[in-house]
Amino acid sequence: MGGQDGDWLSTWKGLTGSGWGARGRDLARGLADLILPPLAFDSREATQAAGLSPGVWSKVTFLEAPVCDGCGAGFEHDGGAFASERCAACLASPYAFARARAACIYDEHSRGVILRFKHADQPQFGRLFARWIGRSAVDLLAESDAVVPVPLHPTRLLSRRFNQAAEIARPLARDHGLACLPDALARVSHTASQGGKSARGRRRNVKKAFAVTAGGRREVRGRRILLIDDVLTTGATAEACAKALLEAGARSVSLAVIARVRNGREPTI
Repeated sequence: MGGQDGDWLSTWKGLTGSGWGARGRDLARGLADLILPPLAFDSREATQAAGLSPGVWSKVTFLEAPVCDGCGAGFEHDGGAFASERCAACLASPYAFARARAACIYDEHSRGVILRFKHADQPQFGRLFARWIGRSAVDLLAESDAVVPVPLHPTRLLSRRFNQAAEIARPLARDHGLACLPDALARVSHTASQGGKSARGRRRNVKKAFAVTAGGRREVRGRRILLIDDVLTTGATAEACAKALLEAGARSVSLAVIARVRNGREPTI
């Protein structure tokens, strides 16, 4: 298992075994749900399927078309065009990644569950967020060959025990029949947190922070890559990753995230 992958599923995999296949896993999951009904990830409330409790779910603002094709920001009004429409900022200064999608708005309602996923050792949210992204980025997934998570520096990976982007990328790639390349990118410098920095400060902070690994160069060359991250604020991290992938020979790079800030105003992450 690659360095950016967590090992929290090893026990489950050992019990089910690779020979079970999808039907066997679904059967085992169904039997388990009969004995122990799923609980909401954010509470002890039983739910029909593992996910958020209704109270939290109802407050999340999911992004629906029309959105900017370049950064995933929602448009307030439908201008009559969808996939080709871009906001003024993307027209004036396009990102290195070709297209972007976000499942929801990053605000006081979505922030709590995302931070629990990132910092509270709760990787079970990865499967949930993969479903969210699978819906919001369905067009990007159809145009991609492989999924690449934004990597963590080894020091930060050691403290968190798993890479949250990899926990999303793995089930997302599996559900859509794409290759998952968790170790194609490496974070080669241990940068300070992006929180509190200006857009320019964020770009400077992650400049040259990412590099494609030797094995990754063979895997990304000529492929259409879908980059996965948790939150899009200024796009500095995704921009640095996309440039590294393109320089290594990727045919194209697009971006999919759980959430993005509404209008460039930066919350605490």
